[in-house]
Amino acid sequence: MPDTTEALYARALDAADETGRLGLPPLAEWDTFPFEGVLRVRPLEPPTELDRPRTGENAADCWRCQHGEEGVVWSNDRWLLAPLTAPSGLPCVLLLQPRAHHDLDDLPAHLAADLGPLMIMVDRAISTALPDIGRVHVCRWGDGSAHFHMWFMARPARLPQLVGSFVAIWDDILPPLPEEIWRSNLNAIATELARTGGAAHRF
Repeated sequence: MPDTTEALYARALDAADETGRLGLPPLAEWDTFPFEGVLRVRPLEPPTELDRPRTGENAADCWRCQHGEEGVVWSNDRWLLAPLTAPSGLPCVLLLQPRAHHDLDDLPAHLAADLGPLMIMVDRAISTALPDIGRVHVCRWGDGSAHFHMWFMARPARLPQLVGSFVAIWDDILPPLPEEIWRSNLNAIATELARTGGAAHRF
């Protein structure tokens, strides 16, 4: 019999303490965990009737669809690569998106066939264009914007605490890159990508 969200929530309540809080997971003991001191897990709120709607469920309301190549560092006839709107703590954070309004579960076959090679191209371009990159993390969450987007997060080399999935949190904790370095990084990546096709956009 399939599990339900209500059943998961009931199990969580059974495992919680008298304040409705679950225990801290073992990851709080990892060297890469960004926080220390007394931490508490927030009580799990009950299920809602529906998921919170994402932004841009329809192309007419979608920021990317309405703004075309605005804020893009590289493009080809089917895909766009854009940074966040301002520098963050990592050397670069980029979003790969199709020009057409799709999510991952309705990506047409021709775009699905593009995706694997493009992920490799972007990963290689970041690692080639920027010094001191230990790894490029490729992620997809999909709960914010309905327009499909794949994240590329460049992890600096030789900082052991930044290894692994917490790098997304460290990106918010670390001081933002100086804007001139951020722009230089983006332009270097776009130039490297354009060697394999598409167009670099000066940022």
